[in-house]
Formats: sequence, structure tokens, C-alpha cells
Amino acid sequence: MTDAVPNPRELVIVKLGGTTLAASSEMLADVAEVAASYSLVLVHGGGKRLTEWLERLGIASRFVNGLRVTDDAALDVALAVLGGLVNTEIVAELQRLDVPAVGLTGIDGGLLVAERVPNLGRVGRVVGARPQAVYALLAAGQLPVIAPLAMDERGAICNVNADDAAAGLAGALAARLILLTDTDGVEDRGGRRIPELDELAAEELMTEGVISGGMVPKVTGALAVLRAGATEVVVADGRE
Repeated sequence: MTDAVPNPRELVIVKLGGTTLAASSEMLADVAEVAASYSLVLVHGGGKRLTEWLERLGIASRFVNGLRVTDDAALDVALAVLGGLVNTEIVAELQRLDVPAVGLTGIDGGLLVAERVPNLGRVGRVVGARPQAVYALLAAGQLPVIAPLAMDERGAICNVNADDAAAGLAGALAARLILLTDTDGVEDRGGRRIPELDELAAEELMTEGVISGGMVPKVTGALAVLRAGATEVVVADGRE
């Protein structure tokens, strides 16, 4: 197992949002093109699919600041949907596109290190990463596809927000981060896309509630990556 990834300057973490998975064939075709020129790591969400399955099972969904409150029953479903169904479908589609993809979760190899978020049940916040498994896959010419699950400091399995997972990996791997979403990016008070934000402006917009809901974890994760030394994080419309 190697401790260094080939061509680290070309390493890119792409986070594919849960809603954009509905158009995964077209989206993953674009990913396949990019994979020909860059070392890619794909982190996926799946929140919409998870909500659908929870509804089928009569389990209510509740969110706080864009994070899903996850009790033990919801965690069981998250493990099946995110770590199983969604991850396997993405890997299969990439294989059909002749991309050698390998699916794993943030639990495999202790990849994502999390701490429990208070009052949200089995939800973790990424505080570090052990990327040796990712390095080994990249060195072997494989594209890692990672489901947002992790273990906390007590060894308990946790649901992790996919933006947070992607940001944690980007910080650990010193990689460029691209967050694909189902909106036109970060929007101002009038609903117009903001072309560029610095840390101060982003913090102000979150404090004022202009940046809210599911965009909060994206911006929070982006800021964490910038503080770790990145020069830029891209939040883009995955539908485009």
C-alpha cells in the first residue's frame, strides 16, 4: 500500500448530490470524461432516495440545519440505501462507461474519522481521514466511489452528510473540491447565483439565514477545505 497518490496536483474530489442521481447516466458520462485526465474520487449523496425508502417504511424524516436527524431505525435504512443501493448503482454505471470504479464507504479502512453531532442521533461530523485505501485504489488506476458513512470516536456507525464527507476527504488529500448540487449554486437574497464568495461574506450570509437548509453543509464544508489550504472550492449545478 502506498502513502502517496500519483499526480497529486491533478487530484479532484467530486461530490455528486442525491437529487442529481436521478440523471446519473448523463452526469456519470461527464465524470467518465473527466476521469480520463484527472485522478478522481467520487463521493455521493442519496438523500432523496433515502427519504423515499424511509417513507415506504413509515419512518419520518426531520432535518436540522440541513442535516438529517438519524435514529437507529433510520440508520439501518441509510446503510442499506447509501452503502448498498446507491453506491452499487453508481459503480455499475461507471463500469458500463468503461471506468474502473470501486465502491466503498467511509467506514472501510477507517477512511472517515467522525465525531458525533449533538442532538441529531446517529449523525457524525467528519474531523479527519485515513486515505491510505483511496491512495492504493488511485495508484492502481481505480476510481473510488464513496458512500457517506463513518464511525465515531466510540466505534459506532454514523450517517454523515455527503458534502461534509467530500470536504473532509479533500482536506486530508489536499485535493480540489467540486460540490455538485441541484440548484444554480449559492444564491443571494434575490435568488441570483453568486459567482464568487470569500470566507467573510459566506459567514455573514449564513448568519443572516440567506444561506440555509442543504446549502449550509456545502458552504461549511467548503470553508473547512479553504482553511486547510485550498485556494478554491466550486459549487456547481449538477443538472448542467
